[in-house]
Amino acid sequence: MANHKSALKRIRSNDAKRLRNKYQHKTTRNAIALLRDTNNKKEAQELLPKVTAMLDKLAKNNVIHKNKASNLKSSLTLHVNNLK
Repeated sequence: MANHKSALKRIRSNDAKRLRNKYQHKTTRNAIALLRDTNNKKEAQELLPKVTAMLDKLAKNNVIHKNKASNLKSSLTLHVNNLK
């Protein structure tokens, strides 16, 4: 158990941040899956910038590594470009 007020506050804030990161990460993964399942090029082109922004935000906040975000964006862009 924490012995200081600041340690108790840190525990509370860490829990809040963990839940927020978990929610944002899961939401992004669902958006990526939706984009990969899309066969309509027009829909995919509309969805790609939103997913890219989500990945950039996760990388900026160190929820995922910046290289992983870059690799995902690259593969998703290739997927969208190859749709007919």
